[in-house]
Amino acid sequence: MDRLSLALVIIGAINWGLVGLFQFDLIAFLFGGQASLISRVLYTVVGAAGLWSISMLFAGHERGGMKTPVHADGANP
Repeated sequence: MDRLSLALVIIGAINWGLVGLFQFDLIAFLFGGQASLISRVLYTVVGAAGLWSISMLFAGHERGGMKTPVHADGANP
């Protein structure tokens, strides 16, 4: 679930980058405008993925494949 959420957040970030730089909304372009049902569903799914990804900020290193403990002095065992 974390990887899927991260992928969706990256897609959303790229879309926002395009909007910011070029005033071009790729999702709206591909799916018939911002008001179309499919665009709204995709915006909602990307937003939900962003909310899910907040949990990754507060998780320990055991999430995301990093299972090596790190000591207080910064050395790995």
